[in-house]
Amino acid sequence: MMVDADPACPKCHCAHAYPDGAHGGSLWVCPECGHEWNPALETTDAQEHGEGGVRDAVGNLLADGDSVTVIKDLKIKGSSQTLKAGTKVKNIRLSDGGGGHDIVCKIPGVGAMDLKSEFVRKA
Repeated sequence: MMVDADPACPKCHCAHAYPDGAHGGSLWVCPECGHEWNPALETTDAQEHGEGGVRDAVGNLLADGDSVTVIKDLKIKGSSQTLKAGTKVKNIRLSDGGGGHDIVCKIPGVGAMDLKSEFVRKA
């Protein structure tokens, strides 16, 4: 087997991954981070997020300016208010916020807020 044909680790990009003999060579192991994966089933981040995009809870690609609907009641941190399921949010902006919050928006009656894309669907 040629070294150039061996897949790199999808987590740390180590080039020294090796096949696990116990699983017939279908499972690969990274010696640096210990990650195990099957290259036939592995997808890249670009494939999962649509070439760098953000996807909603059902897999639709989101873009700046889209409208989304909240799919789950969400407690608002630092407040006694709850953002109810079915609330429509217009004109979202995508960001690389901390803690998985990848949507920045303004919600009427609540104000500016960061949301996770896993709790919304494209309207």
